[in-house]
Amino acid sequence: MGYTALYRKFRPVTFSEMVGQEPITKTLKNQIISDRVGHAYLFNGGRGTGKTSAAKILARAINCLNPKDGEPCNECEICKGAIAGSLTDIVEMDAASNNSVEDIRSIREEVNFLPTKAKYRVYIIDEVHMLSTGAFNALLKTLEEPPEHVKFILATTEPQKLPATILSRCQRFDFKRIANEDIIKRLEIVCKESKIEATKGALSIIATLSEGAMRDSLSILERCVQDGDNKIDEDKIKDLVGIPKVTFVNGIIQAVLEYDVNRALENVEAVLKEGKDINYFIWEMIKYVKDILVFQATGKLELYSEEELNVIKNISEKVAKNRLVNLVYQLSELENEIKWSTQKTIMFQAGMIKLCNQEADISKGIEERVAKIEQYLKSGKGIVAPNTNQVIQPTANGMVQGGQKSTNVNVVSSNHLESINTNVASNGTKKSAVTPSRKYSNKSEEYWSQIVNDLKQNGKIVLYTNLIGTTARELNDMTVGIEFPNGMSSFGKTVLEKQENMKEISTLVSMACGKEMQIKYLTPDTQQTHQMTKEESLQNFANESDIPFHIIE
Repeated sequence: MGYTALYRKFRPVTFSEMVGQEPITKTLKNQIISDRVGHAYLFNGGRGTGKTSAAKILARAINCLNPKDGEPCNECEICKGAIAGSLTDIVEMDAASNNSVEDIRSIREEVNFLPTKAKYRVYIIDEVHMLSTGAFNALLKTLEEPPEHVKFILATTEPQKLPATILSRCQRFDFKRIANEDIIKRLEIVCKESKIEATKGALSIIATLSEGAMRDSLSILERCVQDGDNKIDEDKIKDLVGIPKVTFVNGIIQAVLEYDVNRALENVEAVLKEGKDINYFIWEMIKYVKDILVFQATGKLELYSEEELNVIKNISEKVAKNRLVNLVYQLSELENEIKWSTQKTIMFQAGMIKLCNQEADISKGIEERVAKIEQYLKSGKGIVAPNTNQVIQPTANGMVQGGQKSTNVNVVSSNHLESINTNVASNGTKKSAVTPSRKYSNKSEEYWSQIVNDLKQNGKIVLYTNLIGTTARELNDMTVGIEFPNGMSSFGKTVLEKQENMKEISTLVSMACGKEMQIKYLTPDTQQTHQMTKEESLQNFANESDIPFHIIE
């Protein structure tokens, strides 16, 4: 007799042998015992969850000569013929390769004939969602009112693709993913009967990799013993499947959390040299970060040694939950990018460098705080200017600034703003609101104050607070310089240099000047005076003369 795969050799032959689908098997057995078997069933669920096995058991049970408690005996002539595949009254059909109208019409013709040996003629149609529209239409009437001696069992992984008319004619049973604990118990039985020595940790890894599919877990187990060695441990499974060791994953995650680019790339290089699959590696990284979050919440984890748990504990004590959640999303985005890339290694290395970029994280955090500030101000709350203890409070007519923090003012704590560049006057006086105006003065020192106030009136509060105390002067015919006497903070620099904000300011300046102008931020760190370069002089001359101008270095 030829070799039989483990998932076929250990396919359940009774309902009691099925794993993780007890509610379904109990219902089916009760229907058989009470002789209330329906004429059409739809078994739906993920791959390897027992749909086809349940269909075969049900087909034998309703035809068995000696059923017991709703189970087939598997010893009578009918059961043995069904198991061997020689019983013509149980027809198994693959809808993926037999999906035409003609295939269904042949079934419609056959159902009129009585079964040869069994009590019922049973049609098991697997992957039924693959049938064509015409085939579904041809099946409708037969499925709704089949002869008394005919039963239909449909199986599919995608019930949403079935017409509602088909769904309404069937008793639907949803097969759920099998729990890891149930898979491990079944694997232990298989290992015992197959004389395979497997550690508990190895079986746990197999159960996790199978993602709730019993068939997949048996296929992985079989792959691990193909080398002739019936001993299986965690390292052997990881080597065969291509999963990196926890030490590699931990090394890269720690490097990313510490913004250590060199250490991250060294670990990446070590993983790539061992030939590990990049997709599996990123999956392991995401799972590892998820496990750190779980440890932060519960204080316990499975599948990790005592030494590995200590490392996870140290990481969880140092890193904030938000940082870990963001890292999960960033790794997921990287996984999607790599999935469609032809240069997976380069994309992976570049992704690790990006994750180790502290400035990117800070910039992202600043943008989130900007949005939060705007939300506070729009809701009528105030903010406190750092280093001055001054309150900027929105009113119906504009912004009121001045005054110390008090209990009767809605105030956002200054630590939410970190280092906002607000040069608020500390004299404690109120400034009246300015009505928005588009009729600006031609002098930069006059129209600039109007522009700043217009930003305030238009709800551009963050821009307004960062431009308080600044002045403007024309550097040349095309550029207006905005001077920051006290310099710009990192927060203010991030806000003002955003493309949409620069465009907003340059548009207002251009309207004031009556021609298109660019803006340039000037701080004490830059040159105190802006000397026009030769190139700028030539550019102005070319523009005035309408001459095409290109600089060739």
